[in-house]
Amino acid sequence: MWMRCVVLMAWLGLAMPVMAASPHPPAAVAAKADTPKVTSAGTQFVVPAEWSLHAAGAKVTLAPPEAGSQVALVDVKAADADAAVAQAWKAYAPARHWPLQVATDSAPRDDWDQIRIYEYETSANDKRGVSAIAFRHGKQFTVLIYDVANDVGEKRASQLRAISDRLLPRGYKRESFAHRKAHALDAGRIEALKDFVDGARKAYDVPGVGLGLIDHGKVVFAGGLGVREVGKVDPIDAETLFMIASNTKALTTLMLARLVDEKKFGWDTPVVEVMPSFKLGNADTTRQVLIRHLICACTGMPRQDMEWLLNSRDATPETVMKALAGMQPTSKFGELFQYSNLMAAAAGYIGAHVLYPDLELGAAYDLAMQKQVFDPLGMRQTTFDYDRAMLGDHATPHGLDVDGHVAVASMAINDTIRAARPAGAAWSSVADLLRYVQVELAEGLLPDGKRYVSKEALLERRKPNVAIGTTASYGMGLMVDRTWGVPVVHHGGDLAGFHSDMLWLPEQGVGAVILTNADTGAYLRGPFQRRLLEVLFDGKPLAQGDIDAGVKRLKAQIAAQRKRLAVPADTGEVAKLADDYRNPALGSIHVDHEGKAVLFNFGAWRSEVASRRNDDGSISFVTISPGSDGFEFVVAGTAANRQLVLRDGQHEYVYDAVK
Repeated sequence: MWMRCVVLMAWLGLAMPVMAASPHPPAAVAAKADTPKVTSAGTQFVVPAEWSLHAAGAKVTLAPPEAGSQVALVDVKAADADAAVAQAWKAYAPARHWPLQVATDSAPRDDWDQIRIYEYETSANDKRGVSAIAFRHGKQFTVLIYDVANDVGEKRASQLRAISDRLLPRGYKRESFAHRKAHALDAGRIEALKDFVDGARKAYDVPGVGLGLIDHGKVVFAGGLGVREVGKVDPIDAETLFMIASNTKALTTLMLARLVDEKKFGWDTPVVEVMPSFKLGNADTTRQVLIRHLICACTGMPRQDMEWLLNSRDATPETVMKALAGMQPTSKFGELFQYSNLMAAAAGYIGAHVLYPDLELGAAYDLAMQKQVFDPLGMRQTTFDYDRAMLGDHATPHGLDVDGHVAVASMAINDTIRAARPAGAAWSSVADLLRYVQVELAEGLLPDGKRYVSKEALLERRKPNVAIGTTASYGMGLMVDRTWGVPVVHHGGDLAGFHSDMLWLPEQGVGAVILTNADTGAYLRGPFQRRLLEVLFDGKPLAQGDIDAGVKRLKAQIAAQRKRLAVPADTGEVAKLADDYRNPALGSIHVDHEGKAVLFNFGAWRSEVASRRNDDGSISFVTISPGSDGFEFVVAGTAANRQLVLRDGQHEYVYDAVK
């Protein structure tokens, strides 16, 4: 899932490959809360809650509660970034030498004159991530080194973001738009936004983008740029359907808000009172979960997507609910942001079950969303019916092939979310989502002035349940980001070939929707949000630099990864594979052969695989079909007991050969 990993890296502002063990700093007292600090050179940063700090001259080492993971900040003066990073490694781990995979520049910002990112070559079996980022202000460098175990990196991703959120030069105060009056989105500013999006679309080879803009509650633009499918002429328009993925979550919590108004339950009603059969792997957590917690990303339940991505052939809403009973939290309740699609799915199914207790969970949810959300808001096109969506005006998903060229992606892997559809299976259009955003901006009123949902129930969904770094928080299917001094409420969505965002500035009455039909569309979202703020508040022109640097960085990453892959897969290693493998949680893999190509067939979907010889001598098979790329299976076991090992951030799945 290299594309999905890169998306996470872009969100965190860092890169996290996998590495060997690192030195332990001396014991230090853990911070009780996020604590601002400065390095010896005056660089500002934050120590996350429960992390310890050890300072020794120009080096600061930050360590989470888990042993063996560190983040270091090293101040150096050097001729260039490469020399600065070399000095920083000598200060941090002088006896270790890791091969550099790729070094690329990020766009300068926050008064940094240069930001250069270094990603290091590692093997999956190391189960670690290491990277370095050189920040230069004048002649002074501060080098940020990440050396973090994968399970810690996933669990504490929001705290890793906290460290870099406010990494600023001495005395610098970030640009803020607080207390500034926004410009109206007049014709000139609308064209500026369209031109930016179209330029970014072309730079990242995204075939099509749906775009919508609202100013003071009124739609000022709704349309499209580019085409529905590469190589064809059918244009994107305001009615074109895209899969909106996790944007579905906000629509699900809107349905729950209506049920709160109807007194079917309260936000603070224990879930077991509504559905006694609800169960998580930890009994204490189960008892604590209130309705609001089902979709708050705050219960400590980790992101455990492999179960539905790879074992979806026989999955149903009922099996999704049962799967939760076998999943364990990996952090304390309310402690850390940990995103769980299956918990979000449970939120929709439980709300729908309250309305329609005699219906199957999926049918109940579909009906509840139609009656409680889509019909009242006039969202006539929005649907969970894949067949209906794909028979009409719809966008085709695209990914990148192994050489980085845009190509049509199979829809098969996107079918896997159907069983967990409250978390992300809706199809919608710019026109329909603008109707939803209008209701959010009007705090629950419909365009005709009628009350659709109470202001209290609507706004409760935006209240922070858990922090994401130091400048954002997660509510219930909605994030609130205050990086630039004004609250931006939003949520993104990511499925194979579909990446999107919907956002609004409640204090300015401005909203936007951006829908894309390519995996590289994920890189448009952050710069688009920034460009919108620049246009509204005459902000510093940073967004275009993010696009320009991002394109170069992505191409360099793809080229570096491609060098390690054998395509088609090495015949000698392929000959050692069994015909079939099975894992109790994830189901089966059948190894298909088509000419020289080797494909892993998971039943609901399949992908060609490349082979790679890793630095530790192990062999990996990596899926490379557009949209289904990046799942890495490491060869393990013996000739008599052949195995493949698949990992996510916090879990390991062993497939045994079927004899």
